[in-house]
Amino acid sequence: MSEPKKRAPKTKFGHVRVSTVSLLKICPSPENKELYGPVDPDDPQIVELAESIKRVGLQEPLVVTSDGYIVSGHRRSVAAWRAGLRAVPCRRLKVSREAHPNFVGLLRECNQQRVKTRAEQLREEVVSTNPEAAHQSLVEYREESSRVCAETIELREAKTRCAISDAKKPFLDAVIAIIKRLEDFWPLSDRQIHYQLLNDPPLIHAGKQDSRYQNDVRSYKALSDLLTRARHERKIPYHVIADATRPVTLWNVCRDTAGYLADQLHSLFRGYARDLLQSQPNHIEIVAEKLTLANIIRPIGSHYCMPITIARGFCSTTPKHAIASRYRKSGKQRLVILVISDFDPDGDEIAHSFARSLRDDFRIGKIDAVKVALTQEQVEECQLPPSMMKAKRDSSNYSRFVERYGSDTIYELEALEPETLQGLLREAILSVLDVDAFNAELDAEKQDALHLDTLRKRVLHILRDSGIGDPETQNADNVLILPVSNL
Repeated sequence: MSEPKKRAPKTKFGHVRVSTVSLLKICPSPENKELYGPVDPDDPQIVELAESIKRVGLQEPLVVTSDGYIVSGHRRSVAAWRAGLRAVPCRRLKVSREAHPNFVGLLRECNQQRVKTRAEQLREEVVSTNPEAAHQSLVEYREESSRVCAETIELREAKTRCAISDAKKPFLDAVIAIIKRLEDFWPLSDRQIHYQLLNDPPLIHAGKQDSRYQNDVRSYKALSDLLTRARHERKIPYHVIADATRPVTLWNVCRDTAGYLADQLHSLFRGYARDLLQSQPNHIEIVAEKLTLANIIRPIGSHYCMPITIARGFCSTTPKHAIASRYRKSGKQRLVILVISDFDPDGDEIAHSFARSLRDDFRIGKIDAVKVALTQEQVEECQLPPSMMKAKRDSSNYSRFVERYGSDTIYELEALEPETLQGLLREAILSVLDVDAFNAELDAEKQDALHLDTLRKRVLHILRDSGIGDPETQNADNVLILPVSNL
């Protein structure tokens, strides 16, 4: 005897059938943004939901109106786009957004399963208390609650930047080509792009043949201005260019315990990294003069589990003390410092003074310093362009530099191709590393990873059986049943 067919859930609008609908034919409801806020595609929970959809598909259909507006499933629709879906299962209600007498109330009823912030709950209460004019009440409530009581700065007249003209297009195209080629090293600094432009200098202005890009302050200012305007005009993504001298502090917070728990379960036992240098006879660290080099040297340091200190010129006492403490704690024979600095009077002195300070101020007798870059030989071999700036004659290291190298012409690390600098650092590391001991630790790490993966699966199996769930096979937003029967 065959089983009876399951009927679609029945609502006040009748039986709601599930059909596959193109995401291009579905629109987010404007009222949803006002009630629950915008959906951020880069929200960790959206990213996790997208991964869940990739693994097991979209488990719960979206609910949409007859005219294609989402009633429930805004987060799932964004995650579906991110997961690469172009069509999704939908329950289409027999009512339109425009014709519904209380569409905001409908949104609230269809999203009862959501975990909501206090602000979202308050906005729902506003909708509930005045269903006749729900949308207007919601708009007024948001406006009133967002009003700032403090004395604010009165902004003066608007200031509009000049648009990038057609004459600047060859200049912009050259910059974009460099940005695309250096994608592995994003974010980039203005100075890195400046030196790359010198390899094949474009015209700053297509109509002026004497405006060829040069290694001077005028060209550099033109580049900085172009990069600023190109980002504001969305021709270059904002995140491609970074200003490392102006750090921003953000706090690692969660909207609720559900998001925190899902993140912790997803990352369970995945943060392990074996100390690959524990078998080395010496304690080895990297010291770089400039913060702009961090994204270039970090992948190399990470591969070898080697500490990196950004000295920002002549390093202060605190980072040196930290290096000395790590060395003493390691119990290793010698301290080896790999230094990366400019080829100029101060940069040349940094390598020497850093090691000397560790020896004299921190009483480390067994210490070796290696100048990884930038050296005179590397400048000549790579045929690097000189810096826009001149050596500082008032520097206490000026005379020694000129006497040693016969010139006060200086060169910056940014003039090196990123791959070249990485190669120089890798070569320097291998010259002071016990490679056999390092490879043995790598093999041991692979065994560690296998053991942790087995343990992780066991723990998640126990948690799943206890009702907490397995983040590998499901996501809360992807399996919750929507209360369409209450519409």
